[in-house]
Amino acid sequence: MKYSTVKVNGLNIFYRESGDANKPTFLLLHGFPTASHMFRNLMPMLENDFHVIAPDFIGFGQSEAPLHTDFDYTFENLTNYVDDFIKEIQIDKFYMYVFDYGAPIGFELAARHPEKVLGIVSQNGNIYQEGLGAKWADRQAYWDNPTAALRESYKSAFKPETIIGQYTGGEKKGSISPDGYTLDIHYTETPDYAERQSDLIFDYQNNVKNYSRFQKYVRDYQPEILAAWGKNDPSFVYQGAETFKKDDKNVEIHLLDGGHFVLESHWKEIGKLILNKWA
Repeated sequence: MKYSTVKVNGLNIFYRESGDANKPTFLLLHGFPTASHMFRNLMPMLENDFHVIAPDFIGFGQSEAPLHTDFDYTFENLTNYVDDFIKEIQIDKFYMYVFDYGAPIGFELAARHPEKVLGIVSQNGNIYQEGLGAKWADRQAYWDNPTAALRESYKSAFKPETIIGQYTGGEKKGSISPDGYTLDIHYTETPDYAERQSDLIFDYQNNVKNYSRFQKYVRDYQPEILAAWGKNDPSFVYQGAETFKKDDKNVEIHLLDGGHFVLESHWKEIGKLILNKWA
């Protein structure tokens, strides 16, 4: 495993890398509130067969995190940086693993560059209205009427108990290591964290508006998709996995016992699914 940074448009992006660069690349895109460390157990499983790259998005993990007053924290802008990151490290084609926030970023990359995508793993990576859990109705109300009070109330998403719940909710007791959520809680203590993440919560409405664009990519290009989904996830419900089938005949769905961070409890199983499909 190698740990590096590369300068992209003046900002440092941190990334993990393993495997032989001459083998097909697997690009791993994390979600909220985590970073590339969520793939720390999966990467060793893939490195014998793939060149594995896992960046931290700008504002997350070990990548640079400018103040929200100095940087446009939108999903379009985060995607622009990942897109330029891929160009900077000279990746021409790749398999892609998307989770949570990584899904709108990854599917936007696919819509921009369909010729680059060899296959997709979607782990609770939603692009359908059917996959939005009940909490998203409240988020829609906030997007329609974005008051300062509501913005402040959604900062509860960054509290330690909320982050722990994202990892442990819907999982068997004792199945989740504290390592991941402990590190994520540490990152919430960095300067301006709540403000930049609040900008992204507000901007998520544009991901929902782009769902039709992502779905068109799936319909038009019929990529191989492995949907490995925690069926107890309250944020992105399992119907989001099943709905891929309406647009793509090359979809393989695996509903797993677990919640939002299903990789934490099923990384060996997901790793084997990937290797069986593409190695």
